[in-house]
Amino acid sequence: MTINRADLADFSYFLAIARHRSFRRAGLELGVSASALSHALKGLEARLGVRLLNRTSRSVTLTAAGEELRSAIGSHFEAIACAVDVLNRYREDPTGRIRLNVLEHAATLLLGPALPSFIARFPDIEVDIVVSNDMVDVVAAGADAGIRYGGTVPEDMVAQRLSPDLRWVATSAPSYFERFGIPLHPNNLLAHNCLRFRLGDNSRYAWEFDQDDESLAVDVPGAITVDNSALALDLARRGAAIAYVPEPLALPYVNRGELQIALADWSSSGPGFHIYYPGRRQLPTALRLLIDHLRGGNWQ
Repeated sequence: MTINRADLADFSYFLAIARHRSFRRAGLELGVSASALSHALKGLEARLGVRLLNRTSRSVTLTAAGEELRSAIGSHFEAIACAVDVLNRYREDPTGRIRLNVLEHAATLLLGPALPSFIARFPDIEVDIVVSNDMVDVVAAGADAGIRYGGTVPEDMVAQRLSPDLRWVATSAPSYFERFGIPLHPNNLLAHNCLRFRLGDNSRYAWEFDQDDESLAVDVPGAITVDNSALALDLARRGAAIAYVPEPLALPYVNRGELQIALADWSSSGPGFHIYYPGRRQLPTALRLLIDHLRGGNWQ
């Protein structure tokens, strides 16, 4: 068959669907409706004379022919994308779209302060952010890069540190400590109501504490389990329980007298934020500029 421009567009649609195994997620990446993608793929299959995808109400999988096509054309489309991105170095104002999958804490403590000045400096670069605490394959999710704590970055990725280590604190409203007392040792938390935190792999986090050469991990009790620090802070400010959060999240409320830090001399430091991405591909110019901006600090 003769390849035309419509076929090239449909091949790029096919690769996005193959990467996500989902018409909906591929559509979100491409800015195209799922129904439009489905129509395009049916047309491509009809022109090729083979079925590329197996579709059910619950899943999308590649046929043997689909696997062959993806293997044959995927690297070529990546090479084209890299070649186009190289042109950015000749532009006065770089362009591009950066897709990020980031932790809630990274969104609040890192991207929130840094992005306004980045967008002001590079107005033609788009930043598409998915905030998720789940442990996801960022490449399969269609992201260019992910931001996680250093200890959770997948080993097969290239990683760069973006922030210093973070101090974690136990905190609640002064009214809570007036009612139930201030814990003086991490083990005292076993007699308190704490906000338990669910991690991205669905396990429950044990609060970590350090003092001198002693380290403790306490599986705290509590009536409420959350996976969102904004909710945890709100509940703590209302005196519902003790929360365990990065200190920079708590400090604005501590300074206003809405929260009080307990066990300050036991506070533990954890790995800072790292950005990670596949090493097999050339780093897009827009992503490189964002990394340099995040690592540079001084975002005012």
